[in-house]
Amino acid sequence: MAPGVARGPTPYWRLPLGGAALLLLLIPVAAAQEPPGATCSQNTNKTCEECLKNVSCLWCNTNKACLDYPVTNILPPASLCKLSSARWGVCWVNFEALIITMSVVGGALLLGIACCCCCCCRRKRSRQPDRSEEKAMREREERRIRQEERRAEMKTRHDEIRKKYGLFKEENPYARFENN
Repeated sequence: MAPGVARGPTPYWRLPLGGAALLLLLIPVAAAQEPPGATCSQNTNKTCEECLKNVSCLWCNTNKACLDYPVTNILPPASLCKLSSARWGVCWVNFEALIITMSVVGGALLLGIACCCCCCCRRKRSRQPDRSEEKAMREREERRIRQEERRAEMKTRHDEIRKKYGLFKEENPYARFENN
């Protein structure tokens, strides 16, 4: 197979592994939090690791500033710090990459859930006959019954006509000749 060519869908067990790996990377950050009284501005011009010990802090790589994370906004505004140089949680992942990664993981999870739902619905539908199939089977059976009724009705009408004109088929047509 040529390099760079997709080899099919990602196995379902790989998706949770990526999320678990990201979670394991962020656990040490949560464990090494500073007390809530410490302000982020005290860690300006220090290292990123010291700044991010407090979860409410945001490290801006361009000016080496430790800032309070703007909790009123989901994303920090560009006037505060560009997303490509902002760090939150871990120092080695910029905010832009973190957003892209989380979007891809979330999209993959939603796609996986949608695929599972579609597969389950298709299996459920294939087990039970479709409503239109049931209707067609019922109509076929009704037509067969009506045809049998018409056939019996025609037979009795033909027998009456034969009897009327003396053409009725007897059980043993040669019985007339035996008596002579």
